[in-house]
Amino acid sequence: MQQMFPADIAHLRKESVMLTKQVLEIFDLLDREDASGALLRTYLESLGAEDVTVEKLGTGEQTTDSIRVCIPGTRGKRSGGQAPTLGILGRLGGLGARPEQIGFVSDGDGALAALSVAAKLLDMRRKGDRLEGDVVVCTHIDPKAPTQPHDPVPFMGSSVDIDTVNRAEVSDDIDAILCVDTTKGNRILNHNGIAISPTVKDGYILRVSDALMDVMQIVTGKAPYVFAITQQDITPYGNDLYHLNSIMQPCTVTSAPVVGVAITAETMVPGCATGASRCEDVEAAARFMLEAAKVFGRGKCPFYDEAEFEKIVALYGDMRHFQKLGRH
Repeated sequence: MQQMFPADIAHLRKESVMLTKQVLEIFDLLDREDASGALLRTYLESLGAEDVTVEKLGTGEQTTDSIRVCIPGTRGKRSGGQAPTLGILGRLGGLGARPEQIGFVSDGDGALAALSVAAKLLDMRRKGDRLEGDVVVCTHIDPKAPTQPHDPVPFMGSSVDIDTVNRAEVSDDIDAILCVDTTKGNRILNHNGIAISPTVKDGYILRVSDALMDVMQIVTGKAPYVFAITQQDITPYGNDLYHLNSIMQPCTVTSAPVVGVAITAETMVPGCATGASRCEDVEAAARFMLEAAKVFGRGKCPFYDEAEFEKIVALYGDMRHFQKLGRH
């Protein structure tokens, strides 16, 4: 892939779009006790989606609806082309914590942002604007998820384990992943808005993508925000190590490069808090991922330097053991 040039950045500024309409429409479908994958599938199909899959994960009363939609590109793999495929994953424990909490919780913003991108891409497609590469959007719908203790503020739990979610959302046809997640329950990030992580691949935390920072500063009109991650953040859940949250968990099951897109706040906000979602921040996250998808499909938004990655592996060896639970 090539680095973005000024002409590409100017293209982003010219074609930057607002996703407020999509965010509000999706929010209305998610902020309800009977929110479901079927409800979202009907909405996406009304926008012209032809490839939407809904799968119930879990058993008994502990279930969630996994939803996956593919928006094909003009040169995407689905049509026999060679353009790279971007995966956009909306990570969360749940949309709600009913009956303990009534309404949409902060933790649901990842699903809201990801589905808003899907809705906008479908709307663009039926109006004649198509990206070059395929875009796969995945998340899950659970309005009655449990809560769990976490320091410094409580987390939303999940009706299913993270391995089940990873298997449903991460597939071999995806060439790079943007994983969006509410990341407000910590002291690492302290501004309202969005931030991105360094790129993670095969157990390595690599340098931050210049191309993605270019997109972020165009979308936000500000200097890009980058959040810190540690080695333990890119190890699998279940090893009894502290994790910032689940934003980097897709990197444990794929060789594709993964970048986290955090929706942030100035203060610590529990994932189970209601009334904490800020439309402008969710919209900014969605718009950032949409604009990244545009240039990624054209091969001009590298998540990492391939030659540099080959060199670091040659110098320091295979680090994929960090994708596993470790020695027992």
